[in-house]
Order: sequence, then C-alpha cells, then structure tokens
Amino acid sequence: MDFKHLPHPAPVPGETRQQAIADPGFGKIFTDHMVVIDYDADQGGWHSPTLQAREPIALDPAAAVLHYAQEIFEGMKAYRHPDGSLGLFRPEQNARRFNASARRMAMPELPEELFLESIRRLVSVDGDWTPSIEGGALYLRPFMFASEAFLGVRPARQYKYVLIASPVGGYFKGGAKPVKIWVSRNYTRAAPGGTGAAKTGGNYAASLVPQMEGIENGCDQVVFLDAVEKKWIEELGGMNLFFVFDDGTVITPPLTGTILPGITRDSLIQLLREEGLNVREEPYSIDQWRADAMKGNLVETMACGTAAVVTPVGSVVGPDGEFSIGSGGTGQITHKLREKLVGIQTGAVADASDWVMKL
Repeated sequence: MDFKHLPHPAPVPGETRQQAIADPGFGKIFTDHMVVIDYDADQGGWHSPTLQAREPIALDPAAAVLHYAQEIFEGMKAYRHPDGSLGLFRPEQNARRFNASARRMAMPELPEELFLESIRRLVSVDGDWTPSIEGGALYLRPFMFASEAFLGVRPARQYKYVLIASPVGGYFKGGAKPVKIWVSRNYTRAAPGGTGAAKTGGNYAASLVPQMEGIENGCDQVVFLDAVEKKWIEELGGMNLFFVFDDGTVITPPLTGTILPGITRDSLIQLLREEGLNVREEPYSIDQWRADAMKGNLVETMACGTAAVVTPVGSVVGPDGEFSIGSGGTGQITHKLREKLVGIQTGAVADASDWVMKL
C-alpha cells in the first residue's frame, strides 16, 4: 500500500523545537506530522495511507465512537541510541496487541506491516523531536476509532487509524522514585468477560475517579482488585505489578482476561528468569501483600509499563491503613532490572533477545 506524503506547510522551526524538547514533560507537546489511514468495509477495507501535517480531525457528531466507544490505542517509544539512530522496543508486540484489542472491540484488524510502516514513516520526518535529556524518548500513540455516522447499535463499517507522536521526559516527576499506591475498595477496573485485556479508552476512563481518590489521599497511583471477590490484586491504572520475595521468588498476577498483557511485563518476566529468579504468574491477594510486607518476606514491589518503564512501589495506602515495602526505597532487583531494560531500549546494553528495531 503506497503512502501519500503531504508536505507540511509550516513546520516548527528548529530552534523553537529544541527549546520545546529541552523539558517536554509527558504528553504535552506534539510533533509536526501524523499518519492517517482510512477503513471502509464497503470499499475494500484499509485505504489511502497519508503522512501529513498534524491537524484537528473532522468528525461527524453522529460518529459511532462518540456514542458506542469503539476506540483502541497503543503506547510505545522511540529511543535515541549512542550512534545517533532511533530504535523501537518490541514494536511487533504492539502491533499484535493492537489487533487483539481490535478483535475484542469488534473493529477491523490493521495489517502488522502497515502498523509498523506507519511508525517508520512518522519517525522518518519527526525523529528530530526526540529529546536528548536523560529518560527522554519520542512517545508514539497509534489509535483507531469508529468514524461512521450512525446511531444504530452495531459495529461500525468505517474507521480511522491515526498515529501521532509526542516528545517526552520521565512519566513521574523526580524520575524513578518510589511511588505510593492507593488501594481502590469501591471501584474495579475490569470484570471477567469484559474489556480488561483490551487497550481501550473506556478502561482508563473507569480508573479516573479512583485515581482522583488516590491523589486526595496523597498517592501517586491506584491499584485495582478483582471484580468478583475484591481481594486479588490485578494491576494499577496503567501498569502491571511484580512482587519480589526474599527467597528469590517473584509473583505477578496472571493474565486471565481482566489484565492488560503488558509488553514491559512480558520483557521483565524473561529478564528476571535470566537473573535466576523463580517467576510465577499466580493470584496474589491484598491481604497477603500486607502480611508479607509486614513480616519482611516481601522485599520489593515494582510497577511496569511503557510510560514509566520500571518504577518501585514504596508504600501502599487504603481505607484500612498503610504499609511499606521493604525500607520504602528502591530495591536492588528493581534498580537492576530498570537499568538493564532501559539500557536495552536505549542501546547502552547488548540486545541479546533482538528486541530492538532500528529505524
């Protein structure tokens, strides 16, 4: 499928761009261009891939996404390597998860190579937006939504795939410092048979009220429990969890359909096993978390995801009190795994698993 490239009429001047990416924050600044690909079930599927200036999207007020929430997205980063090139971390996994989300939301799958080519095209023209600061990257946000104008409850027949990019620094202020977690007792993120394993906006919308509840209680993130028994730990609002014990065992909640299958999660499982640790994917309860932390058996808890990479959990707060993990600081395993993973992503550590795709 041939891409059409529409020249940008007024790209941001280089000096202005450099000033913007000197301290970009997270998700506040956007590059010059975007990719748009249309889908029409009645016209042969995907067509008209275009690399163009980033601009507002014209949308009919009856567009299905506004009424029935057919929308999915991905999050990934391009990292600057020591030789000046840019690299993507396991982008084929993002392409596969994007299509898994599409299937769950009754949306058309996007060919994996078209997904990857859209990223190559955008980075080829906007790669200079990548910050050179520590922890800096070019965050890529591919998304798809139902654009057909109709008010009947059925899967849409027209969609738009769009890719935008944002230069970013660290996700949490102050870098990878230990975060404080709020235990949500009144809200759940997902239920069996629902959309928990899909990367769809509604899952994140459901997390916003408990997230605000956590912030009001001095916390950085919220941890959700299962919807049935309300005792089993699932994940944070946007990150998976790992629990490290003093006997070399590591537990992470299993993928049972209510947890997003994180690409960072999958990578950490492999890296932990390479370190000789016994990683088990099994249920772990909030009561056991507290008991193990207070007895000292649990020495570290780490959260992981594309945006924050690997972040230590220092303490946990809930309606029934607070407890700390280890000393409340960054544990040795968390630090080592973060350094190794970031090193692979940025080209500073050998990529033995061939996870990085050079651009």
